[in-house]
Formats: sequence, structure tokens, C-alpha cells
Amino acid sequence: MKIAVEGCCHGELDKIYETIGYLEKKEGVKVDLLLCCGDFQAVRNEGDMKCMAVPAKYRTMQTFYKYYSGEKKAPVLTIFIGGNHEASNHLQELPYGGWVAPNIYYLGYAGIVRYKGIRIGGLSGIFKSRDYRRGHHEFPPYNPDTLRSVYHIRNIEVFKLKQIQMPIDIFMSHDWPRGIYHYGSTGELLRKKKFLRQEVESNTLGSPAAEELLSHIQPSYWFSAHLHVKFAAVMQHPPKATAAPRVTKFLSLDKCLPYREFLQIVDVPERPGSSEGLEYDPEWLAILKATNSLQRTTPHPWNPPENNGLHERWDFRPSEAAMMKVVEDLSGDLAIPDNFSRTVPAYDPNKPQPHVTPSCHANPQTTELCATFGLTDLYAYAGQGGGDLGRIQGSTGGEEDDDEDGHSVGSADEPSEYPTDTSGLSSSFNPDEITIEDEWEEEEGEGEGEVQGNSKAAVKGDQLPAAPVGEAHTPSRMVLPAPKSDTSPPTLMSHLMNLPPPPPLDPGRSPLSRGSRTETTLRGRR
Repeated sequence: MKIAVEGCCHGELDKIYETIGYLEKKEGVKVDLLLCCGDFQAVRNEGDMKCMAVPAKYRTMQTFYKYYSGEKKAPVLTIFIGGNHEASNHLQELPYGGWVAPNIYYLGYAGIVRYKGIRIGGLSGIFKSRDYRRGHHEFPPYNPDTLRSVYHIRNIEVFKLKQIQMPIDIFMSHDWPRGIYHYGSTGELLRKKKFLRQEVESNTLGSPAAEELLSHIQPSYWFSAHLHVKFAAVMQHPPKATAAPRVTKFLSLDKCLPYREFLQIVDVPERPGSSEGLEYDPEWLAILKATNSLQRTTPHPWNPPENNGLHERWDFRPSEAAMMKVVEDLSGDLAIPDNFSRTVPAYDPNKPQPHVTPSCHANPQTTELCATFGLTDLYAYAGQGGGDLGRIQGSTGGEEDDDEDGHSVGSADEPSEYPTDTSGLSSSFNPDEITIEDEWEEEEGEGEGEVQGNSKAAVKGDQLPAAPVGEAHTPSRMVLPAPKSDTSPPTLMSHLMNLPPPPPLDPGRSPLSRGSRTETTLRGRR
């Protein structure tokens, strides 16, 4: 199975699918799945553009609306997470994930799905410490504060993901896990992005929440974007008990621009007997059901329950019976239904409506999912004024009070908190990112310089400068290790999930397999 991985999309769906088609024709392969690591920009009309945190000069329709309207259909199944430049009102309609267009699936604030037996998870947004412990309280029309806080990661999503017990094959985040740069060619990274040096040396670049998840989930693959640079790393995790140590291959990719390394094909062995389509994940749905009462739609800081004697329940890992109940709720059919429907009119280039207001609609997909599993539609709940879904403090953690300035005053049972905002945005100026106060702006002429400097190698596609001694170029083709049998006793649920743990790293083999090197480029300038 061929999986194409893409960095920051920025609404350039036409160009991304064209690039995939070019690679398929050139290499004689067929791509089965596309994964996009954020800044997807699922902009349906002019109203959605007003809900996207970018300066006015970057507010362009791009090409997603063609796939939303039905003018085009994605030629390959596409799964994506959110970043920090999104049509937030659209994505908020689907807090638990869903179809944004035929054949294009959003994972939600956090989510896990299965495709051909491969388990794929993701976390949307970027880390900002000031909003990390707040609920999903934002609702259109956004003010300048909520326009940005809406895409900030919340601790409840990380808490849910930390309830996962079964192995994950692929995980996506928009910003990098903090510290991952120590497991790759740091020197090469700093040659490409000199302004990151201070944060790399102080180990404050990246998301501490993603770092925590990387340590807990230990997926075979972790894909990211955000920093607009291609970077690979291999992290071998410490062994747990008697289990063999797991290995995570990390890859971050650039944004979709000519002669930039924004796309890479990954070879993934299919699992025998797996279904063909996109499926729900029973363990994840069981976690959503178990943690529904923990949801908050207020801006008040909140701590998830801990094993400190103060909470009636702190462990929300689902039992096998709970997972089988999910299968029963779905009548044994885990296939995600093709139930996409348009909730707002699509953009019509022949009838522009620049003054249209952003829409606020409940999405039928979310309504159906919530009815099936007893979940709360967070978007609708926030629109009604929000609040707490569960008030039993012994089982749902503790909420804090704010002082008169809106800052948390703390609590006796406050868990360990990340001491600083280490999102990689607060102290560095990235000349390659879009600016919106605390974001970055692309330096004029940088992209042009890259085209001029790399055009010959990019067009030829095979010849690249030699790597410095001790450092290697990132290969354009990676191979996910073939699944091996689990030595633990089989259970009904393990047969259903068919997800053995990743094999240990073979010391006699290069951690990143070498394949044909093809540069994924587009001719001309955007």
C-alpha cells in the first residue's frame, strides 16, 4: 500500500493531487491514501475565509471549494488534521471528525481511524500553554482572541489519547513533538532554518503535549509539518517491562510550493484480511464514550483527573467489553458511512459574495455520531452558552477559578504543568510562515531563492548534492516494517483489531530504507 504524506496544504488541493498523479505516472505506482498534516484550509465560501487566522492578503479561496461543491472529487482518499490556519467554523462542526467533502476526511480535535488494517491517529492544532487547560469554548463570530485560541490544543484531547493501549501505526500532529530534533540531523535542520538554533539548543522548540504523546503512544510513524522544512528522525523508545523497545520514524514536510519537499510516498504493508474502506476504531470510540462527561465548553482552566486519591475515577482506558459494546452499537459494521452533506452554499466564482457572514450550523454527521454513542456535540453546546457536561468533581477532575484578570489561581490538586509556552512560535521569527501577531511571515524572495538554488536538481529529480560527512539526506521513500505476530494470548478484540505491536529496530539495518529518490515538485510559481 502506498501512502502519500503531505506537509502544510494551505488549500492547494489541485496542486497536491496533480503532484500525486505525476508521481504515479513517473514511478508506475498507485497511491492508496493521502495524509495531510495540517493548515488544510477547508474553505467553503467567503464566510469561511473570515474564520481563518491569516492576514487579509492571504485570504484566498484556493481550490478546496471545488471538492466541497462536487465540481471535483478527490482522486485518492484523503485524511487530514487541523493546523493553525484553518476555516475554524467549518472544522468545529466536526469535533469528532467527519467528511468535509467526498473522499476527504477530517480526524477532529483528536481521532483514530483504520484503513486497510492500518491504525491512523492525529491531534489537530498547535500548542499554546495559555489555552491548554481551557475547554472548547470558542464559537463564531470569533473575536481576535478566539480566532486564534480556537486552534490551540486542549489537555482533554491529550488526556483522551493517553488512554490508548493498543499500538498505533501512524500518528499526525501539526507542530513537532518537543525534542524530536535531537534524533535526526540537527545540523542539517539548522542549516536550513538558522533562526531555530536558540530554541533547539534550549530544547524549547516544539510541543510538550506532542512530546508526551510520542512517549506514550510510540507509533511506528509520526508525521508533522508547521515549520516548513523536511526533516527526518528515528527515535528508539525505552523498553517497557518485558516488551521489545519500539521505534518511531519521524518525518516533517514542507508546504506546497514549487521545488519544496512537501510530499513523500511511504510504503506500508497491508494487513491480510483487512477491509478496504475507512473504518471507525473501537478503542477510540470507547474512549470518547467514557470521557464524554469530562468535556468542557468554558474558558475556565481545568485539570483532568489524576491518580492522587482525590478522584473517584482517573483511569478511562476502555475494557474489552466496552470496545465490543461499540461494535454492537454499530451492528458489527465498523465502516465509516459516506454521509457527507453540504451545510452551507459553496463559493461560486461567478457570483462572489464578499460580505457573506460566517455560518454556524450543526453538522448531520456529528449529530448522527453523537446519537449513536451518547456523545455531546461540543460545537452546538458552545453555541448555546456552553458549560460543564459533568459536575461530579470526584470523577471529572477539578475546575479552577480565575482572578480578576482572567488568570488561573491554581488549585491544591493541580497536576504538573508545562512551565512555559514552548510551541516554537514565541521567541523565534520564522521568515517562512504566515504572520498573525504571534505567527510567522514568509520572507520576500526566500521561495525564489530556493527555486534558483535547487531548480536543476529538482527538475532532474535524481541528482542531489552530496550530504555532509556523518549526515544523510532524507530518503523520498520509506518502508513501514511489516507487522509481526503478537506473543500475547489472543482475545476476541485482538482478532478484531488485528494490530500487533511494531517490531524492534534491527541494528543491522539502516533505520530509514533507501529507495528511489524522486523530488516532488511543481513547475512555475504560485
